[in-house]
This record gives sequence, structure tokens and C-alpha cells, in this order.
Amino acid sequence: MSDLAFQATMAAYLVALVCLGIELAAKRRAPTELEAVSAARRVAAKSGLLVGSGAGAANTAGIAGTAATAGSTPSGSADVTVTSGQQPPTAAQTQGPAQPPSWSERFGRAAMVVTVVGLVANLISIVTRGIAAGRLPLANVYEFSAAFCFVAVLCWVVLAAKTKARGLGLFVLTPVTLLAFLAGTVLWQKAGPVVASLNSYWKWIHVTTVSISGSVLLVSGAASVMYLLRHRYDRKVTEHPDDVDLANSLPGKLPSLQLLDKIAYRTAIVAFPLYTFAIIAGALWAEVAWGRYWSWDPKETVAFISWVFYAGYLHARHTSGWRGVRAAWVNIVGFAAIIFNLFFINYVVTGLHSYAS
Repeated sequence: MSDLAFQATMAAYLVALVCLGIELAAKRRAPTELEAVSAARRVAAKSGLLVGSGAGAANTAGIAGTAATAGSTPSGSADVTVTSGQQPPTAAQTQGPAQPPSWSERFGRAAMVVTVVGLVANLISIVTRGIAAGRLPLANVYEFSAAFCFVAVLCWVVLAAKTKARGLGLFVLTPVTLLAFLAGTVLWQKAGPVVASLNSYWKWIHVTTVSISGSVLLVSGAASVMYLLRHRYDRKVTEHPDDVDLANSLPGKLPSLQLLDKIAYRTAIVAFPLYTFAIIAGALWAEVAWGRYWSWDPKETVAFISWVFYAGYLHARHTSGWRGVRAAWVNIVGFAAIIFNLFFINYVVTGLHSYAS
């Protein structure tokens, strides 16, 4: 039952990922102020209005202002416009029944429905696995990965409902789907008992908090990756305002920089205290199992390094106003350290945590 439910989970996440990709590729959105000015300049150039004098500049500015006013929103409010698909028409525009949603919007809604189905299947696989094993299903990498996928997708669904940042799901479901397929094929293990020396209640506290905090940090890292892509796009639009191809590129359809930065920062704020507690609980568990709190085992060392990265990210972000590209890179490196700790340390490096493989 558990294996069948997890197979359904993999299929649902894959279908949702494809639907989100189609939605992002086919989405039509209102231009930002910068893009509206760029479009106005192209129109003015074709009309012979750009003459480099005061009159030409005034005409261009007037066209740009009109385009920006009619077709864009302020950068702070562009989050909803960019990520929620087609703008709903106003009553004055419709003069009749509401227009049906676009195909991109339909694919986006279908992705959310299929994702919820996958979440339910994922939860069923975790619960039935625990019933079959007679314990909490977090004793090996396969079970940890199943719980990791569930919490990460649940976090994204909650964020999508609150911020309308549905596009974030493409960057969350990509690693989640890959991890689910690896867990269901390469990492799968039969349900069995835990090693007697490690069977402590601190184990379940430690592994549970690591799974939850790591999953939320995945969403934070995905938002930072999207931030870098969007920042690069905005910079290209500034440098090449007359490039028509940029207006239709995928990075331009991502949420605004303000929204992505806020998602990355706030999810990290939620996950970091839990991750800190997970490391402390792991030290208490190590004292019970091995007689010492800290051994500088490779897994412990990398976990501490990743903790330092996130502590530095949050401290600099809060006290020094460290925002933008540098903060995004620190956040991404911190999450990369967590993934490195999960897979490379377990399967390549020999240490006290080798039992996890």
C-alpha cells in the first residue's frame, strides 16, 4: 500500500511539474514599468519620434508614461499580476459575462489540483509505511526523502495560496520530483527495525525536525534561485531596452524581485530556529548513543557549516540590510550544503552516520 501510494505521488508531482511548465511558457502578463518604457521607445523609434531633441524626448516620455500607466503596476504590487496569470477584466472592459480563463491559467489550476492529490498520496505512503514498520517512518534515507518531499510541497502550496506565487512551484517541484524518483527507485528499502543502540526518542525528534526544516529551506533556496534569474533579466532589460526577445523570455514571467526576496527571507526565518533545534537534538541523541555530544563526524561538521551560512544570511539580512544578489547566493550555498550532507556524506564518506545509507 505504501509503495503504491508513493508511486502515485511521483506520478502526480511529475504531472503537476509539466502543467506548471506549460503555464509559465504560455503565460501572458502585464508589462512592468521598465518594460513599458522599453516598448514605448520601440514604438517611438518606428514612428520617427525619437529625434534626440526636447520635443522628441517629450513625446517619448509621454508615450512611456502612458504605457506604464495603462499596462503596468508599481513594482511592489506587481507580484500578484505577474504570478496570478491573466488579469481579471474590469466591469467597464467586459460589458457582459466574464471571460473564460486562459489556457495558461487552466494549466496552472490543474497543477494545483494534481499537486494536492500528490500530497494526499504522499501522506498515505508515509502513514502506511509507519504502520507497516511499527515506528515513525524516518529510519532511513528513503523514508526521510518521502517526508522531505511532503513538507516541501506542502510549504509551497501554502505559499501559493497566500502570495499567488504559483510559478515558485516549478522550482520547488523540480528537485522534489527528482528526489521522489530517486527515493522510489534507487533509495528504496524494506521497512525494518532500527539499530538497537540508536533507538532513542531523541532520534525521532532530531530526524523529524531536520526533515521539516530542510524542506522549508528548499523552498527558500528555490526562491533565491528565481531571484537570481529575475535579477539577471531585469538587468538585461535595463541594458538592452530595445531587445524584443527579452520581453517574451521565461525569466520575465517570474514573480518580482521584492516578492521572491520576501519569500526566501521569511521561509528561512521560520526554518532556521527549527534547524538549530534539530542540531541540538542530534547532539543529545549522540550522547545517548555514543557517549559524547559532538564528535566532528563529517555529517555533524557539514551540518554545522550549513548552520553558519544560514546564521550569517539572516544576521546580515536583518542588521546590515544585506539584500539582493549577495544574500541570495549565501542562501543557495547554505541549502547546497544541506543537500550535500544528505546524499554525499551518507553514501560516499564513512563516519558515525554511515548507518543512514
